[in-house]
Amino acid sequence: MIAVVTPVYGNASTLGQLAGRLSAALDGAGLPWALRFVVDASPDDSLAVACGLAAADPRLVVTALAANVGQNRALLAGLAAEDAADVWVCLDADLQDPPEAVPALVARLAAGGAGVVFAGRRGAYECRGRLLTGTVHRAVLARLTGVPGDAGAFLAMDRPSRHALLALDPPSIVAGVGAAGISAVSVPVERDRRPSGRSAWTGRARARQSARTLAWVVGRR
Repeated sequence: MIAVVTPVYGNASTLGQLAGRLSAALDGAGLPWALRFVVDASPDDSLAVACGLAAADPRLVVTALAANVGQNRALLAGLAAEDAADVWVCLDADLQDPPEAVPALVARLAAGGAGVVFAGRRGAYECRGRLLTGTVHRAVLARLTGVPGDAGAFLAMDRPSRHALLALDPPSIVAGVGAAGISAVSVPVERDRRPSGRSAWTGRARARQSARTLAWVVGRR
């Protein structure tokens, strides 16, 4: 059973495509699944859209957060809410992470040798400035924790890894994998450009989150 957890903020225009593409990918692979939208106090119609999709498909469920807590805490809330699964997948709602890659992550996890499988980031999916700063952050995090240098928040994990992350309550799922000592690998996945809208992460917010995460990692060493 695959439980997919998706944080939602300003994604009303992509939720239908996400659910449809994920359904096609996982049904095509013969994998039973459920999708939990964690709507992070989104200011647009995301909650209404998510609830409408869930009403039409019992495999879709919605968690509505009363206050905005950010991507990472929304992911942790969704992981905590989904207990009856064998594999957990974290997947963003903006379609930069292709749902069609989920079966490959699950297959690599089933092959053994790792508790977490990251979708290794590939492609020109952001402007050069964001790509550069993101690459630098991931390189430093990899050096400090041992996680793959192309790791992002698109990943599949097993039950012991989920348990360890929830117990640790990290400021970043990726940093938490390294800090918990979870064995991890990555498989290359080409990311897409956002089909609509803009990222809610400003440059300043990204810098603050990076500094907070790296400080947390250093403080645990």
